[in-house]
Amino acid sequence: MVITLPAELETALEEAARSKGTSAEALAIGALRERFLRRDISLEPRDDWERRLLAIGTDCGVSLSDSAVSSEGLYE
Repeated sequence: MVITLPAELETALEEAARSKGTSAEALAIGALRERFLRRDISLEPRDDWERRLLAIGTDCGVSLSDSAVSSEGLYE
């Protein structure tokens, strides 16, 4: 499959790949794999409350270190 990207998307992808030290192709494949193949059974909502809770949550892709959320880390 060949996908032709608009210039602004191609530029953004290349910049993101450069900042991560990887190729644009590898970054795109990883993003597509995560978006379309990632299925975590533990995150399937069991009821309406869980469904609404998961709908408002946002995956930021990172976890902050303990020092970053400590009282000292908050004021640095």
